[in-house]
Amino acid sequence: MNLYRRLILSFGLMVVACGARAAGEFVVQDIQVDGLQRISAGTVSNYLPVQVGSSVSEQEYPEIIRALFKTGFFSDVSLERKGSVLVVTVTERPAISEVRITGNEDISTDDLKKALAEVGLVEGRVFDRSLLDKVEQELLRQYYSRGRYAVRIDSQVRSLERNRVAITIEISEGAVASIGQINIVGNQAFSDKELLGLLQSSTTGWLSFFSKDDQYSKQKLAADIETLRSFYLDRGYLKFNVDSTQVSITPDKKDVYITINITEGEPYAIEDILLTGNFGDVPESDLRKLITIEAGETFSRAKMAETTKKLSERLGEDGYAFANINTVPQVNDETRKVTLNFMVDPGQRVYARRINFQGNIKTQDDVLRRELRQAEGAWVSTKDLDRSKTRLQRLEYLESVSAETPAVPGTNDQVDVNYTVVERPSGSLMFGIGYGQDSGLLLNASVTQNNFLGTGNQMSVVLNRADYGENYSIFYNNPYFTPDGVSRGFRLYYRNIDASQINTADYVLNNYGVQVSFGFPLNEFDTLVLLPGYDHVTIDTTTDTPVEIFDYIDQNGDTFNEFKLDATWARDTRDRVVFPTSGSLNQISTELAVPGSDAEYYKLNYRGVMYYPFARWLTWSLSTDIGYGDGYGNTDGLPFFENFYAGGLRSVRGYKANTLGPRYSDNEPSGGAFKTVASTQLILPVPFLEKSENVRTAVFFDVGNVFATPSDFDANELRYSVGIAGLWLSPLGPIAVSVAAPFNDKPDDETEVFQFSFGVPFN
Repeated sequence: MNLYRRLILSFGLMVVACGARAAGEFVVQDIQVDGLQRISAGTVSNYLPVQVGSSVSEQEYPEIIRALFKTGFFSDVSLERKGSVLVVTVTERPAISEVRITGNEDISTDDLKKALAEVGLVEGRVFDRSLLDKVEQELLRQYYSRGRYAVRIDSQVRSLERNRVAITIEISEGAVASIGQINIVGNQAFSDKELLGLLQSSTTGWLSFFSKDDQYSKQKLAADIETLRSFYLDRGYLKFNVDSTQVSITPDKKDVYITINITEGEPYAIEDILLTGNFGDVPESDLRKLITIEAGETFSRAKMAETTKKLSERLGEDGYAFANINTVPQVNDETRKVTLNFMVDPGQRVYARRINFQGNIKTQDDVLRRELRQAEGAWVSTKDLDRSKTRLQRLEYLESVSAETPAVPGTNDQVDVNYTVVERPSGSLMFGIGYGQDSGLLLNASVTQNNFLGTGNQMSVVLNRADYGENYSIFYNNPYFTPDGVSRGFRLYYRNIDASQINTADYVLNNYGVQVSFGFPLNEFDTLVLLPGYDHVTIDTTTDTPVEIFDYIDQNGDTFNEFKLDATWARDTRDRVVFPTSGSLNQISTELAVPGSDAEYYKLNYRGVMYYPFARWLTWSLSTDIGYGDGYGNTDGLPFFENFYAGGLRSVRGYKANTLGPRYSDNEPSGGAFKTVASTQLILPVPFLEKSENVRTAVFFDVGNVFATPSDFDANELRYSVGIAGLWLSPLGPIAVSVAAPFNDKPDDETEVFQFSFGVPFN
């Protein structure tokens, strides 16, 4: 009987349990989604973990809700059952209609919007308030790293119709915190002054306005730490370590105090130098010559890296373009000695199968190919590749050049050399107007082609008319008249110049002529140019012409037929022609009126300019211009119309153009047969301009004068000036400005503090 009761009881419990399960679980016959505005029901169905026909219980509701929340589309989700229908009720997050950023100057709007897009805060996407909070924190971090600790970020979200929002991020950047003090703790071998002088970061100085070196940034401090590390490693301190760096800011967030704690260690010396491995076909003696490190000297990481570079470059010259130099320092801490082992693995010698050009639409392949120093079928020389690229970049009709050396499929010793070039407009048709204090009003028209019909030949037609006269010329040059780079060109010209309009004596110079040029490349940097020609000169006088000119005309006539042979040697190692920052240009030119000319004379001129990178943001330049001329044969002295002049924007600034030097009896400038001018400039970054490829400013010191003959040279007669100059290569033409202060001018000197020219070529 008990057994029978137990069975009945068990059966009853099973029935109850089945009834309870049936009450919580059902088969979904339909799914109804409520609350949708922009998002389609199909999109919701794709994310739902349940479909029509599935069995669902209330215990599964949380999982379904979590799946919909993960989409990021909804701010609220709820489920309910209506019979066999599953009802999903959602509240959509609003869509971002607009993202507006204001107040930013240090970081561009495009860069900020790009960063916002990467995290999903972009127009058209779903808005998530937590994401905006994260963005604000990231913006603060970015500005803090730039030293702007007073920055404030204020975000506003404005609701719009159709469940949209407009986001406005207002940024108050604040000033960059200035560095109040930098402390280096732990240095004994080197003084604070010496170490602090190495750093980009500095306390406020007289050049901080330009250099911004007193403005704190995390990136700049990190670079300074690496500079310190390199400094010590280059002096043998192998165990040097930066223990910690502390940066503290004053309560007003205007000043930053930096403390760098270091451990110097002891200096290590070189015990031995080893050169091991396989050298290929390169003589071992050639490689050993490149190792300038000697046993006994202090270890230097810089010298080690430089030697490694030289070894790699030497192997690259013989076709081992992918040579690997592994430098292994073997350190003995007990003796503080280091053995350097330069382990050489030349790899496979590589040949250039083909040289290809891409991007040259106008320029013929042969025009580019003639500039190359790397040849097809030859070993791939890293030196020749680099020089080839440099020569291509110096072509005026190419904007940029890139090179790749992909391996030839199926080979291990061949590559193709692929040059991709971007052409710039090689020709121009220009009509313009300009003004200069020394030239007056200038009207010009010109047709110029630096890449005529894609041949690389140069052609120009120039028509200029100014207050001082007229200048017309036709020029054509073939830089590769011969395959080995001998150039040939010609120039026809006519000039009519009223000398009184350029601050010299009252007379008019008329001359026309023709000149042929032949250029001979002597090596990669040296060029010799010969320029034979003919020049016809006529002098017109007025009642105000100085008596000295009348006397000259009485003796020699007013018309001269000159047969000339000019020559110029130049060595140019500048990194670029426009606004160079390193290298030099040295140029010696001669002008000779050959025997048989109506006036027999010669002129010699030297021009030199050198550029020295100074610090990381300054360039120092030094230039000089020396000229001398004299007559010979039937001519006594240099003809007056060939005299040298000084003063003006292109000479000693602060003095009127062409006014320095000897004068005629009527006190008009006469020029002279000997000119000496020098200038030094400190080229500065342009304030408020991060990129200034077309603008240059400089602080200058000029000195110079003109003398009747070299024997008349007197150092006490040299004129000096200091000032600030600027040059802008504007779309309308070059604009040159200088503000100079002459500080040893004499009563008869004609000074001019402010000088400028617009649309007038400035060389």
